[in-house]
Amino acid sequence: MRYVLDTSVLVAAVRSNIGASNKLLESALLRKFTLLATANLFFEYEAVLTRPEQLAASRLDADAMDDLLDALAAVVVEIHPSYLWRAQLRDPDDDMVLEAAINGHADAIVTFNIKDFGVVPESFRIRVLRPGEALKALVQ
Repeated sequence: MRYVLDTSVLVAAVRSNIGASNKLLESALLRKFTLLATANLFFEYEAVLTRPEQLAASRLDADAMDDLLDALAAVVVEIHPSYLWRAQLRDPDDDMVLEAAINGHADAIVTFNIKDFGVVPESFRIRVLRPGEALKALVQ
């Protein structure tokens, strides 16, 4: 499976040691699926996860979060967009996720914000899944 994780999934993963988001993060680090991201999307992961309020909520210090991001960078397959898509979604951050998924030939975008992506990904044969659904798809 080839997944692009929305930043919200990583936020949930570091805030709780239980739940599908955390299990997906563990699965990514163990290379149980191919994690796709563009450099811009990974920079967003870093910018959000290193905010003081995120560090406090995750109970990780800056060094530990940097270590986690380094581990994530070691397993992510960097997507170099060969084509920049015209904005198709309301939120430019969601367009960044969609762009990584399209250019990376993702099977799915994993997010809590299903409605924000609408039907656009379907036209590229990309599913939009919640973390629990994505986790179930890995074991099928």
